[in-house]
Amino acid sequence: MKIMVGYDGSFVSQDALSLAMKHAKVFGAHIDVVTSMVKGTEHQMEDIQKAEQDLKEIKEMLKRENISCETHLLIRGLEPGEDLVQFARENNVDEIFVGVKKRSQVEKILLGSSARYVILNAPCPVMSVK
Repeated sequence: MKIMVGYDGSFVSQDALSLAMKHAKVFGAHIDVVTSMVKGTEHQMEDIQKAEQDLKEIKEMLKRENISCETHLLIRGLEPGEDLVQFARENNVDEIFVGVKKRSQVEKILLGSSARYVILNAPCPVMSVK
């Protein structure tokens, strides 16, 4: 079984990772932790380095828990929701875990929602964590 976790460093994505770890232990699953960024220009270097460090720490934690894992930092020019769905398709993911942030109606209209996009377009079941 292959589990993917959409990770952006937020508390809800940390909760999604925690729940995915429990599933992985029960089912003997492999976890892919995926962070998606739209751009990778020099203005985002600090954000990229932070994401890389977070993913490194997550990989070490999962290995200590004896959970098979890989981490991925995607900078492919896609919006995060699209990127996660595409990654899931390309890698035959069986289940996706994403954190859902509370937003106002105006924020939802203006900014959209990566988690919503994943939930509506994923090729497999999605576990949303609030």
